[in-house]
Amino acid sequence: MRRRCGLAIALVLLAMPELARAQTVELVPDERAEWGLRDLFAPLSVPFVGPSYWYGPRTVEVETTPPGASLDLFYVRANFQRRYEQATAPVTVVLPRRIEAGPRDSVTIRAFLPGYRFKDVTLRVDDRTSKVVLDLDPLPNHLRAVAHTYFAGRSTLAFLTTQPAVVRVQRRPEGFTVVLNQTGGSPELSALLDAIHSPLVARVAAQQVGEDLLVRVDLTDEARSRKLELRSRAEREPARDLSRLAIELAPPGGTAETVERVRGALGRLGPSDVSGCALAFEDALRQALDPAALARALAPRGDFVDPVMRAAMRRLGELSPDGVVPMADGARYRPADALELEAALSEAPQARGFLALLRGFARELGGSAADQELHGLVAPELADGAFADVLARAQAAERACRAGGRAAAAAAAR
Repeated sequence: MRRRCGLAIALVLLAMPELARAQTVELVPDERAEWGLRDLFAPLSVPFVGPSYWYGPRTVEVETTPPGASLDLFYVRANFQRRYEQATAPVTVVLPRRIEAGPRDSVTIRAFLPGYRFKDVTLRVDDRTSKVVLDLDPLPNHLRAVAHTYFAGRSTLAFLTTQPAVVRVQRRPEGFTVVLNQTGGSPELSALLDAIHSPLVARVAAQQVGEDLLVRVDLTDEARSRKLELRSRAEREPARDLSRLAIELAPPGGTAETVERVRGALGRLGPSDVSGCALAFEDALRQALDPAALARALAPRGDFVDPVMRAAMRRLGELSPDGVVPMADGARYRPADALELEAALSEAPQARGFLALLRGFARELGGSAADQELHGLVAPELADGAFADVLARAQAAERACRAGGRAAAAAAAR
């Protein structure tokens, strides 16, 4: 007997966490249904259905797969909503006794979980259903990655999704909102969007609203005063088999001024920007970045950065000895030749001096925003804080190189 009691107590203790997580929600109208024929005939049917059918408590257990979905609970009588409650699955819903409900009283249960489709079910209060399990279907599209580029007075926000995105872009006084239809997000990507900022973008925030993902972009005063145009472009990224939707903030009119700024910044770079301790910075930066992400960042994207990368590689050839750019695998290209320029661009992450040149280029072009310019060029998918750490380590490697060179020079002088 003692063993049985001990076993029973143990089972109850094991079940307590589940019981603690379960909710109980009362979905009973303030008034019972009007008196009708069922009140007259219910006692006569008791021998067949039992007294608990009409007069016993009425509950329904509601679960979802996966668990944790938000539930909207509607009690409807005579086509009018009489009660509404919200809960989180799993939940036990307390309904009125069948004798107190109308013959057409019903309960609608609607479930929603971020990343999944809505699902609802309607059941009559007077039926025998005591448990409802809603199997939720995943949304047809999911946001897998985001990338942000600020360069030469422009910003591009890219969304990479599992399927081509169906979007609406809505202008607001503070900026604009991108609505990704039937698309699920994730807390990690929401945190990454929250960290995005640039001289044009003040704040980015994502919110799951029903089956749609809303991304609100607030612009800075500078961006609003310049009346930048919104341009969108969709393409497929074969490397990860993802669809890429880019929303670009661009100045109205032509790009002649931007082209002149780019040419001027590249022209001001010298051999020291791609040699010596600048290569120590480059090596540390390359080592700290994910190789695949770096390759994606430097690959042609079909936007305004592509001609800039081509001009930067050509300038690297002009600054390299004999006009030859060496690669990490031993290959050597002359960017002055059109075919070899394209070959060098296809291996841009391994081009000796290219990352160092982009750092100098961003410094000459961006001024106080140089770090953000470089961030957008080499690591647009990396969070701001993470890139700041990478950049700090690369700069420390360059300082150590310079300190070592000064020490060697001082030793030689002695």
